[in-house]
Amino acid sequence: MAADCYADYKAKQDNPLRLHYGVAVVNGQCSKANARNELSKRLGAKGWTLLNVVSVFGPEGLAKRKDSAGTNFLRF
Repeated sequence: MAADCYADYKAKQDNPLRLHYGVAVVNGQCSKANARNELSKRLGAKGWTLLNVVSVFGPEGLAKRKDSAGTNFLRF
């Protein structure tokens, strides 16, 4: 029933300031609200703060975001 769902997002770390753009798998409902909840926990566990979820999308959107996400492609 559940289709593959992904989100692209922006996150930061402080001291020193570091920013990153990434793409992650979203479990459960494919919505920005669910992605925000899930990613803020995952990123927080690694010392990152979620700034925003840019969008949620299916597998058809992965290829065009892979280069932009670099090492943060499906990392978190």
